[in-house]
Amino acid sequence: MNLGAIYHRTSDQYCYCLDTDSLVINIKTGYDIDHVYIIHGDPYEAGIMGGCERWSGRREEICFKKSLKDHIWWTTTLFPEYKRCKYYFELHCGVECMYYFEDGFYTEDEMNQDGKALSYFIMPWMNPCDVFTTPSWVNDTVWYQIFPERFCNGDHSLDPDGVLDWEYKETGFRDFYGGDIKGIRDKIPYLKDLGITGIYLNPVFESKSNHKYNTRDYKKVDSHFGTNDDLRALVDEAHAAGIRVMLDAVFNHTGSDHPMWIDVLENGEKSRYASWYMVNKWPIETGRDTRDGRFYSFAFAEHMPKLNTSNPEVVDYLLDIIRFWIDTFDIDGLRFDVGNEVSHSFLRAVRYMTKRMKDDFYLLGEIWHDSVNWLRGDEYDAVMNYPLASAISDFWIYKDRDRRSFEYDINRCFTMYYSQVNDVLFNLLDSHDTNRLLDKVHGDIDVFYQQLAILFTMPGSPCIYYGTEVAMEGGFDPDCRRCMPWDQIDSGLRDAELSTMKALIAMRKSTPACKSRNFHFPNDIKEKRVISYLKLDESGTIAVYLNCEEDDVTIPISAGSEVLFARKWDGSDKDETGVLGSKGVLIVRV
Repeated sequence: MNLGAIYHRTSDQYCYCLDTDSLVINIKTGYDIDHVYIIHGDPYEAGIMGGCERWSGRREEICFKKSLKDHIWWTTTLFPEYKRCKYYFELHCGVECMYYFEDGFYTEDEMNQDGKALSYFIMPWMNPCDVFTTPSWVNDTVWYQIFPERFCNGDHSLDPDGVLDWEYKETGFRDFYGGDIKGIRDKIPYLKDLGITGIYLNPVFESKSNHKYNTRDYKKVDSHFGTNDDLRALVDEAHAAGIRVMLDAVFNHTGSDHPMWIDVLENGEKSRYASWYMVNKWPIETGRDTRDGRFYSFAFAEHMPKLNTSNPEVVDYLLDIIRFWIDTFDIDGLRFDVGNEVSHSFLRAVRYMTKRMKDDFYLLGEIWHDSVNWLRGDEYDAVMNYPLASAISDFWIYKDRDRRSFEYDINRCFTMYYSQVNDVLFNLLDSHDTNRLLDKVHGDIDVFYQQLAILFTMPGSPCIYYGTEVAMEGGFDPDCRRCMPWDQIDSGLRDAELSTMKALIAMRKSTPACKSRNFHFPNDIKEKRVISYLKLDESGTIAVYLNCEEDDVTIPISAGSEVLFARKWDGSDKDETGVLGSKGVLIVRV
C-alpha cells in the first residue's frame, strides 16, 4: 500500500460543511487502493472522556470517486445528527488493510494496542455562521464580458480626441474608438435576446487609458463613457431585463495620475499618503519601469503604483468606494483585478461589509492558479476559472492525449474547492487578457464549438467574451480588444453563429443537469479521443459526446433520447445509434 499517496485533513476541500446538515468528506489515495471505508459517529457517543468504553462508529463504504492523473479522489457526504463528527478511515489494497487517523496509519493490532489513545479526525461543531454560502443566482447565470471602449459607440458627443472610425480590424494599444455606456444600454435588448443574464464590465471609472485599469477617480465614471447617472441607468435597465451587473474592482493599484499618488510624488515622505503606497526609496524617481524596486507597482508598470492594502486607512478608503458603488449603482458583484495580491485582511473586511449590504452579493477574484487560500468562506465566493480553460484547451493542443487525460484534468479543476464554490466558479475560455477562442483553436470553427459545448455543460457559471457569439477573431492584447462588428451583425452576416450560440445558451438555461456539480466519465466509446461524460441532476441526466478523432465514430444512444444540441451528427432521437462526424458535438437528454 502506497501510504505516501494518501492524504486527508479536517480543513479546506477535504472536510467541510456543504450546509448546516451536510458534512462533505474527501480523501485522496493512489490507484492501488481498492476500497475505502469511513467509520464515523458522534465524538461523545462513549461518554465525555470515554472512560473504559471504547468509541465505535458506523462503518460505511465510500463509493463515489473521481480519477486524477496520479490519485483517486474518494468522496462522501455525512449527516451528523448532533452537528459534530469523529471519524477515521479503513483502507484496503488487495489483502492488506490499514487504518488512517489524524496522526498516521495503523494496522488493526496497532490500533487496538492497550493504552493507545487514538487520534481521530474531528469536526467539532457545524456552526451555521461558519458554513460557506455562495450566491445561488450565479449558477443560473450566463455571463457576458464587455470591454466598454470596444463594444458599442452610442453617443459620439463623448468621443475622445483622436477617436478612430468604428471598424472591425486589428487595434493598437493606445487606440480609442468611442465605446461608451450609452452603447451598452442600447444593446441590452440584443443581450437579452441572446440569453445573457449577467454582464461583467471591465473598468468604467475615470482613467486616461482605453482599458481603464489605471484609475484616477474611483467615484466618477470616465467622461468618455458617460456619467454616474448613465451607469445607474444601465444597471436599472439591465435589472429590468433580468440581467445582473458586475463591475471591475481595480484596488491593487491606482493610476499614476491619481491625486493621492501625485501628492506622494510632490511631498515625498511627508505626504499623508506616503504609507498608502509601497515606496522603498525616497525621493521617488520617475521615467522608467520599477524593476529596480524603488516602489512596487502592478507588474513593473510605473503608471500603476501599488496600493498598500495592509494599511487600515487604505482598507477604509476602498471599503468606502465599494459602499458607494453598491449604494449609488445597485451593482450585484465585483471582480477583483489582480485578486491574489491585495491583502487577505482587506478581502475579509470586504466580505463582511458587502454581505451585510446585499447577502447575495458576488465576490469574484482574478486568480489564475490554485486559489484555495482565498476560498475558505471569508473572502471571495469564487475565482475566474482559468485552470478549466487550460484543461479544455490542452486536450486539443496535445494531439497524443486520450480521453482519460481530459477526465483527469477536468476532475482536478473540480476537486480543488468546496462544492458550493464549484457551483459559482466563473468559467471562461477567453477574455481581454488572452487571445480569443477562435485564435486559440487556429480558426477551426468546429473545435471552437466543441470547446464552447464543454463550457456550457460544466458546473459553475459560463462567461462569453463580447463577440464570441459571432466567432470574433483576435490574437493577444490589444488584438483581442477589437471593435464589435455591428455592421456584419446587423446585415445578417453573422446569423449562423448567433443562432448556434443562442442554442447553447438556451440549452444551458433550460436544462438543470448542465448546471449540476455532479458528473461522471463512463468512457463508453472505444475510440480514445472521443470525450464522453454524463451530467446528473435530480431532474434527469444528459450525455455529452465530442468526437476529436480524425474519422467519424458511431455513438450509441438510448431509444427516445432527446437531442439537445448537435453539430455534425447524423442520427435522430429515435435511433439507437448514429454517426458523429470528426470534430462533432452531440448532447442528449438520456
